[in-house]
Amino acid sequence: MEEKIEQTLVLIKPDGLKKSLTGNILTKLSETRLIIIGSKVVKVSRELAEEHYKHLKAKPFFEELIVYIQGKHHDCERVLALIYQGKNAIQLVRSIAGATNPEEAEPTSIRGAYGRITTKGVYENVIHASSSPEDAEREIKLWFQPEEIVVNLYPTVKRTKKNMQVLEWA
Repeated sequence: MEEKIEQTLVLIKPDGLKKSLTGNILTKLSETRLIIIGSKVVKVSRELAEEHYKHLKAKPFFEELIVYIQGKHHDCERVLALIYQGKNAIQLVRSIAGATNPEEAEPTSIRGAYGRITTKGVYENVIHASSSPEDAEREIKLWFQPEEIVVNLYPTVKRTKKNMQVLEWA
C-alpha cells in the first residue's frame, strides 16, 4: 500500500467529554504517530450537526443523531474537533477508532472500549473519524476556518467583507 500524506477530522463527541475520556482517546490516537494540525472545542449548532450528517438525513435515527452530537443527551454541549495529518492518516485513525457499531468494534479500539448503543438504538461511539479523503476535506472545511489550521491544506482566497458583525472582548 502506497503511503501518502492525508488529513482526517476527528471529533471527540459529547459522551467522550462528559465521561472524561479525552486523555485516554488522545493517548490511543498518539499510537498513530500522526500530528495534530488543528484543534478546538466547539458548541455544535443544529445547522453544523445537520450539515455534518447530511448523508444520513433519510435515516430514521437522524434526529437522535443530531441531538446526540449536540450533546443534549449528556448535558455536555461541546465536541473536541481535531485535524490529524500524516501518512495514511484516515486508515490509521479509523483502525484505532474501531467499527462504528461499538458492539462490533475490537475491544482494544476506542469505540470498543468506550462506546455503547442506547435503548433507542443510537450509537454512542465516542469518536468520529473521516472515512475518505473526500469526506475529510468536506468535514475539515465544515468544522474549521483556514486560519485555525497551522498548515495550508486547501486553496484559499482573501476577501474583504463589509458590514460583518464580530464578537470581541469587552
